[in-house]
Amino acid sequence: MRKTSEYACILGMRVDQTSLIHSRNLISGWSSQYVSKIVCVSNVHMCMEAYDDYEYQDCINTADLVVPDGKPLALGLRLLGKKQAQQVRGADLTRELLQIANNNNIVIGFYGGTEDAIKRITTIISHDYPDIKIGCAISPPFRRLVKQEQDEYIKQINRSSVQILFVGLGCPKQEKWMAKHRSDVRTVMIGVGAVFDFLSGVKKEAPVVLQNIGLEWLFRLLTEPKRLWRRYLIHNPRFIINFTKQILKNRYGKA
Repeated sequence: MRKTSEYACILGMRVDQTSLIHSRNLISGWSSQYVSKIVCVSNVHMCMEAYDDYEYQDCINTADLVVPDGKPLALGLRLLGKKQAQQVRGADLTRELLQIANNNNIVIGFYGGTEDAIKRITTIISHDYPDIKIGCAISPPFRRLVKQEQDEYIKQINRSSVQILFVGLGCPKQEKWMAKHRSDVRTVMIGVGAVFDFLSGVKKEAPVVLQNIGLEWLFRLLTEPKRLWRRYLIHNPRFIINFTKQILKNRYGKA
């Protein structure tokens, strides 16, 4: 298991004790090395997917950095003794990295999302970060790719000299894709999921007040009930029950 900082396992999934600034600086440093690194942006949904699928759990646990995007995971780390743990929202981390890339000639790339979303993202980012260098912006088909197609996309990414690649394939697909291609893609890969929708303006982020009190999930559920009801109304209660068991076991041992 790789680790860049102190961490704890929440229901078997590793989550690092980190902060926005620490994560930003770590990724920025890696970007200058042109080596393959994997960053996972974890939340309750990812945790429960990993809880149910040990192969997927291994994809996350062997990443180079796993940040607690969800406030429940940051709180969970503190309950497990990692008192310095802070929430690191994927959208905030992405914006920090875009600013650093803009200021330091770091080449960024995008892999995932629809063609329309990718076009909107590159247009908006080029406007907001006028000095940024976008090496590639790839929208792969929403189907299983044949090897020849995947090899061509990887060649395109590597030829573009991308130093930070934002991967927006959604959970769990993006983490599996990054783990599978660790030895092929020579860049820092960050699985950011819904951040593609936020950057493109397709979906709104939760108001800051809801983010601060840990109710970002409720905002997203209310805005996309048909797509997200299972994630939040089934996974969230399961997380609370099973994590409570983990805390009790840690404190009092087996019954």
